[in-house]
Amino acid sequence: MQPDDSVRKEVFAASHRFHPGRVVNICFITVLIFSTLLTWRGAVVLEDAYAATQHTHLENVVNSLDRQLQFSVEKLLFFRNGMQDALETPLASAVLHDTVSRVSDLRTKSFWQLTFDERRTLPLNGVSDAFVEQTNSLIRDDERLEQEMSAAFEMGYLLRINSPPAHAKRIVYVSRAGFYISTEPNNEERDITTRYYQLAINPWFTRQSERDNRARSVRWFTQAAEQDRVVTVSVPVDYQRYWYGVLAIDFTLPGIKKLLQDAVDGNGEGEFQLYDNSFTLLATSDSVARNASQFDERERAQIASAMEKDTEGEIRLGSRYVNWQHLDHFDGVLLRIHTFREGAQGDFGSITIALTLLWLLFTGMLVVSWFVIRRMVSNMYRLQHSLQWQAWHDPLTRINNRGALFERAKALAKRCEQQQQPFSVMQMDLDHFKNINDRYGHQAGDKVLTHAARLITSTIREADVAGRVGGEEFCVVLPGAGPEEAMQIAERIRARINGREILVKKSQTARISVSIGVSSARENGNYDFEQLQSIADARLYQAKQRGRNQVVGQEEKK
Repeated sequence: MQPDDSVRKEVFAASHRFHPGRVVNICFITVLIFSTLLTWRGAVVLEDAYAATQHTHLENVVNSLDRQLQFSVEKLLFFRNGMQDALETPLASAVLHDTVSRVSDLRTKSFWQLTFDERRTLPLNGVSDAFVEQTNSLIRDDERLEQEMSAAFEMGYLLRINSPPAHAKRIVYVSRAGFYISTEPNNEERDITTRYYQLAINPWFTRQSERDNRARSVRWFTQAAEQDRVVTVSVPVDYQRYWYGVLAIDFTLPGIKKLLQDAVDGNGEGEFQLYDNSFTLLATSDSVARNASQFDERERAQIASAMEKDTEGEIRLGSRYVNWQHLDHFDGVLLRIHTFREGAQGDFGSITIALTLLWLLFTGMLVVSWFVIRRMVSNMYRLQHSLQWQAWHDPLTRINNRGALFERAKALAKRCEQQQQPFSVMQMDLDHFKNINDRYGHQAGDKVLTHAARLITSTIREADVAGRVGGEEFCVVLPGAGPEEAMQIAERIRARINGREILVKKSQTARISVSIGVSSARENGNYDFEQLQSIADARLYQAKQRGRNQVVGQEEKK
C-alpha cells in the first residue's frame, strides 16, 4: 500500500467515525438509555414500596387473626390449668363424692351418663370397661378414676360458665379412662358409645401421646367431621407425669372464614386465603367461595417450595402477586393474592401507569426530535461535503483542481523527502485543443477534456494524484516514482490518448494528442514541488516545439 493511500483511508475512517449522523444517534441512544434507566429505577422503587405495603397489609391480617386464635388457645390452656388444679386439690364435697362413687355401678354398662347438679355443670358420658380394654391408647386406672371424674365435673362447671370462643363449634374433654365432657349435647344417650369412639380415634386425640407430643404443647389439626370439615386445636392434660386425656376446641370452616373476614376488614384489597400445614385451603376472605383464586399443581408446588425456605415471603405467579406469612398461634399459613388488575386500580398502579405514559411521551418526543435533527444534520453534512468537494475538484473533469493538487502535492513531496523516496511530476497539455473548440464548439471541447481526464486517471497508479491546472493543462504527481518509471507512465498516457477517437458530435469523431513534460527530484535532489512543476512545464513546451505528441524528460546534454 502506498503512503498516500493509507493517509486517505485514515482520513476516510476518521470522517466516517465522527459522522454527524452517528454522533446524533449516539446522543439519542444515550438519552434514551438514561431516561429508561431512570424510569426503571422509579418502577423498582414503586415495586418495593408496593411489596412493603402488601406485606404490611398481610401482617396486619395475620396479627388480627392470631389474636383471635390466641384467645381460643389461652382459653384452652385456662381449662387445662383448671383441670390440673382440680386434680391436685379435689373439691371436698360429699355430694360430689357420692356422685362419682356411683361409677362403680355404671362402668360395666355399654354406655352411661353421670350428672352432678345439671344446672351448674356438664354431664360425664362414658363407656364400659370392656370398650376401654379393647383399645391400646385407653386405660382405666381405678386409683385415679374417681379423682379424675371429680376434676372433670369441676371443669364442666368452667365449661358451662365459659361459653366457647366466637365461631367455635364445641369444647370437649376426652379422657383415656373412657368418658368425655362436651359443650355440644348428645341427641340420644345411645349415641355416647359412637361419639366417644369417634373422639378417641381422632388424630387430635391419638397424636397427643407422650411419644408424639413430647413438649406437651398445643397442636392444630384439620379433620373431616360427620357433615363438614372442622379445624381442631387440642392440648394434652397431664398431672404428675401421667396422661389423663385431651382438651380440644372445634372450629367449623364457616367459623374460620368469619374470623378471617373480621381480620381482613379494612386491611387493603386482594384476597386472603388460610391454609393448614398440609397446604389445604380452609377459608378465603372472598364472600363467594367459587370466586376464590385457584392454583394448579405447578403453582402449588412453586408456593410450597418457596414457603419451605422462609416463614414469610412473596412470589409472582403470572398476573398474580402472592405473599404469605405463617401464623404464631395456628399451624398454618395465610396467603394474600393480589391480581394485576387490582394492582393497576390501586394507588401504586396509577402512579406506575402515569410514569409509564410519561416515559412513552418523552420517548415519542425524543424520537421525533431525533428524526428532525438527524435529517437536518444529514442535509448539512451533504451540503458541506458538496461544497468541500466543489472547492477541491474541477467541476468539469471531476479531478483535483489547481489548489487541491498543489496542496496535496506539497504534502507528498515533503513525505517523500523525509523517507528518501523518489518523487516525480509530469505536466501535460492537449495538442491543438483550440482547434477543437473553434471547429466543433465548446461542448465538444468539454467532452474532450472529460475524456482525457478519464484516460489519465485510469492509467496512473492508485497512489498518484492528477489535477487540472489550466484550460487544457493537466498535472500528475507521482510519489515513489523515479525518472524512468515516470517516463514510462507518461508514455502510456500519451499512447492511450493518442490512440482513442473521441465522439464530439452525433456522427463526428476527433483524435487528439498530448505533449508531456516530466521532472524528477532525483535529478538534482530538489523536492520543491513548484520548482519541479516549473521544470516539467518547461519540458512540456520543449515537447510542443519538437512537434507535439511526445514526452520530454531530463534535458539532453549539449
